[in-house]
Amino acid sequence: MRSPHENAPHRTLRVFAGTPDGVPHVVVVGGGISGLAAAHFLSGTARVTLLEQADRVGGKLRAAELAGVRVDIGAEAMLARRPEGLELAEQVGLADHVQAASTTSAGLWLGGLRPLPAGTVMGIPADLAAVAQAGVLSDGALAAAADEAATTHPTLDEDVSVGALVRQRLGGEVVDRLVDPLLGGVYAATADGLSLRATIPALAAELTEHGSLVDAARAVNAATASATGPLFVSFPGGLASLAEAVARGRFEIRTRAAVRGLRRTPEAFALEFGPTPQAQAVTADAVVVALPAGKAAPLLREVSPAAAAELAGIESTSVAVISLAYRDARLPPGSGFLVPASASRAVKGVTFTSQKWPGYPSGLSLLRASVGRSDQTRVLQRDDADLVALVRHELRGLIGLTEDPLDALVTRWG
Repeated sequence: MRSPHENAPHRTLRVFAGTPDGVPHVVVVGGGISGLAAAHFLSGTARVTLLEQADRVGGKLRAAELAGVRVDIGAEAMLARRPEGLELAEQVGLADHVQAASTTSAGLWLGGLRPLPAGTVMGIPADLAAVAQAGVLSDGALAAAADEAATTHPTLDEDVSVGALVRQRLGGEVVDRLVDPLLGGVYAATADGLSLRATIPALAAELTEHGSLVDAARAVNAATASATGPLFVSFPGGLASLAEAVARGRFEIRTRAAVRGLRRTPEAFALEFGPTPQAQAVTADAVVVALPAGKAAPLLREVSPAAAAELAGIESTSVAVISLAYRDARLPPGSGFLVPASASRAVKGVTFTSQKWPGYPSGLSLLRASVGRSDQTRVLQRDDADLVALVRHELRGLIGLTEDPLDALVTRWG
């Protein structure tokens, strides 16, 4: 009788030695900016090994060449009002290279471009006069917001759907025209499927003291009113430069090292990684799992079942970024615009890269369109050429852009 494993490919397991005496060994799983930042901060007190399944680190911070210039094809801006990113940039030598966006003036496409109103918190009106001036809401919706602010409401002590709460308090028009475009641009999902505490935590905190949604939004704005300096920043060469600088730190990086198993031992953690036929193993005193929820859940199932269950319940979706380069295209002013889901377009947002960020050659117009929502995933089944054609067709209708691009690049984020 033959063993069931007799014809299986030979599998070797190489084991790495433990840590030097007195120096803890930490393994970071995942080489996106979260994993890189964790490795950077830990490298001062521990020996750190970072394992990344791809052939490069950086995760969603990635740059590529378009029409001969370098552009971000993942995340392209950092929120300067949060200090953590700027502190990290300073520690890796980029403090003198921080650059502010040339413009943060953006628009909403509501049958035509309208200015994105100031005085909102993720689309929830706080400054009703500013929202009225932008012309994005009807008189009835503005009156409903004013009534909500003048009405006594119980404080909110539990988590709710953003869309359900705003729809109940302010009406569907505020959701469709303001909240959905802004939240959808960040999360590629509808407001009805997004947690208030997860997506707008500052507003959720204020709602435990202010019953009114409008009053809570005003309190959030008041808390940041004294903030000075730019809202969004990046670096020459794009936001991907931050990940590249952090990766030059004092820790070991192993790419093409997908972690296939994580378990506890009596003294430490044991990880198995690399190709199945030639798996490698490493032990660690501590492990940082810096992976997307869907990938972290199965890895943590044995060592932390509760965390694995929570992570498994987090939904994710896919998007694509279509980057286009033109010679002196006639683009509307500003940094770009958002497209509500109610407009029934595949494009959910457009950034005018060469207008938003300084340093690009004169006469070269660069833009990027984001495609893909949680309820519109079929559009991403098109091939690259078809996606480019679709975006060009929609740009003709959205902003009248009819020129042929010099170059195009499709980046899919699964």
